[in-house]
Amino acid sequence: MKSFPPAKIRNVALVGHGGAGKTTLAEALLSCAGAINRLGRVEDGTTVADFDPEEIKRGISVSVALAPFEWDDHKINLLDSPGYADFATEATAALRVADLAIFVVSAVEGVEVQTEVLWRAAAQLGVPRMVFVNKLDRERASFSRTLEQLQATFGAGIAPLELPIGDEADFRGVADLLSDTAITYDGGQPATGPIPEEMEAQEHAVHDSLVEGIVVADDELMERYLEGEVPDFAELEKTLAHGVASAQVFPVLCGSATKGVAVDRLATFICEIGPSPLDRPPVTVRAGDKDSEVTCDPAGQPLALVFKTLADPYVGKISLFKVVSGTVRPDAVLTNSRTHSDEKLHALFALRGKEQVQVPDVPAGDIGAVAKLGETATWDTLAPKGTPVVIPPPDPVEPVLAMAIKPKSKGDEDKLMTSLHRLQDEDPSLQVRRDDETKQTLLAGMGETHLAIATERLLRKFGVEVEVEDLIIPYRETITGRSEAEGKYKKQTGGHGQFGVAFIRIEPLERGKGFEFADAIVGGAIPRQFIPAVQKGIEERMAMGGLFGYPVVDVKVTVYDGKYHPVDSSEMSFKMAGSLGFQEAMAKAAPVLLEPISLLEVTVPAAYQGDVMGDLNARRGRLQGTEQGNDGDQIVIAKVPTAELTRYAIDLRSLTGGRGRFTVRHDHYDLLPQHLWDKVKRETTVAS
Repeated sequence: MKSFPPAKIRNVALVGHGGAGKTTLAEALLSCAGAINRLGRVEDGTTVADFDPEEIKRGISVSVALAPFEWDDHKINLLDSPGYADFATEATAALRVADLAIFVVSAVEGVEVQTEVLWRAAAQLGVPRMVFVNKLDRERASFSRTLEQLQATFGAGIAPLELPIGDEADFRGVADLLSDTAITYDGGQPATGPIPEEMEAQEHAVHDSLVEGIVVADDELMERYLEGEVPDFAELEKTLAHGVASAQVFPVLCGSATKGVAVDRLATFICEIGPSPLDRPPVTVRAGDKDSEVTCDPAGQPLALVFKTLADPYVGKISLFKVVSGTVRPDAVLTNSRTHSDEKLHALFALRGKEQVQVPDVPAGDIGAVAKLGETATWDTLAPKGTPVVIPPPDPVEPVLAMAIKPKSKGDEDKLMTSLHRLQDEDPSLQVRRDDETKQTLLAGMGETHLAIATERLLRKFGVEVEVEDLIIPYRETITGRSEAEGKYKKQTGGHGQFGVAFIRIEPLERGKGFEFADAIVGGAIPRQFIPAVQKGIEERMAMGGLFGYPVVDVKVTVYDGKYHPVDSSEMSFKMAGSLGFQEAMAKAAPVLLEPISLLEVTVPAAYQGDVMGDLNARRGRLQGTEQGNDGDQIVIAKVPTAELTRYAIDLRSLTGGRGRFTVRHDHYDLLPQHLWDKVKRETTVAS
């Protein structure tokens, strides 16, 4: 594949709700451009973009796939992104490096939730947008209904450039509103002709509305239009391109990816009115605490951003990068601004699905790939040596669902952790941590399907099979009364024995105070050097667990008397005496269980607020208040027992049709209602 200047490059992300036909559209564009010989099908796993076994098995995209092709002396880098909610971070990654987002919307289902979510993300990033209404050949397809939904959901900037000719199975072409011509595909190849008589009135009305919507963006053109002059096609297209690049106008095209209707026109519109990297704002970079801007200049210093990492079982690690400035050539040496290590970029290539296409270089604005970079991870910046600038990475996404896993084969613990970290290189939205308290390995992600695919990849790529365990909730114990006990440790072993006696008193502390130790020994009942051993024995016993086996908190312990032997007493004997005394006193001090409470903030459209609040009440939540969100949504704030939130991501998605989102963090511990004690004790028994 030859090299293209930035003005001839189009970086396009295909985004939208799952099932709208993004991958099929990518396949149709590649076929139309002659980049592939036959049209693959999502159903049988033969598409270019969906090549992972996990994608083929489920019939959905789960990660961003790159599919470049040439059209009309331009290079179009297609970024086919997932539409399933669990993989929204992948779609957002595509938006970050794209210069244009094409929202693929099904004419049957209309505007669906992930389309709304990703539109909001694109708006926040300032990414120009177009819409392709797909599946117009399907039963129950309606362009007019879908267009109304688009305008109602996304506002007045929605501007149709085409109208469909024919309905459902009779769909055969489009009416071009800019040129007032009809393009039909009855024989597979496009044929241009006049607008069909039965839709002339509708086409002219929409054409006039479109022209008025375009000319308002240009004062001179608007003045001429008001004086009666009709702008020509070239003027309209130029003004439209400016409106698209500034993310003020969102053109709507239509067609059928499966039948190939109007797919060629989509490619042409991408080249003619889609922004190039030169049309996008400069990229902000940071050196120390100082920010500056870098423009897209192939002659500048080479600067690249790695936005995706793939673990190929044969090639090793593959890094996908976008060149922000300069031209990256084979064997270039750049510095990783995060690790400060030098990376040599050997052979450069473009990825088309899993196929590697060699390229001579990668100029500013273009996207390339390189294998076997040593320490470079996703969102790292590769900069010239001695110029440690950083392109600020996106804020990390907090996972919403966690599960506990363990290797199926004993002895694979180290291999499991190594494999999990390699999996994180591919997918930074996964989070791995070892809970020292519960002794569980936790894998957290964006949903059930996300985690299921992660475990499948562990087995396929790294040969580690895992089992899923129930999450252990970190309960605590405390006391509600005072008690005293004698801790006595006596052991004779032939030579020196072990002897220590400590009398202790325990009483409750205010919630959250932890532990307090008081020395009330008088008269040398216990020698000074053994008092710390008594305290250490008590603290170790509290950490090991009280009556129910959970760590003990919020207790004051006073050692007030004791006995010792001048020969047989030692630190060990008084450590054991403190432990035994605390264990006995704890049982007599009315112990209770404490449960962790989380602070939950749920953001939902106002229509779902009542349902969410009712659900939180059923989870023993305590409502703290509601706030108005920036985008008109409602924010419900509540304190909810952590045990009630282990599957909240799944339940909230079901409750709100995928429109709800939430953040959660630990807040405090509170008394567990006594009627739940038996359930917690049973879980403890099973876990042990």
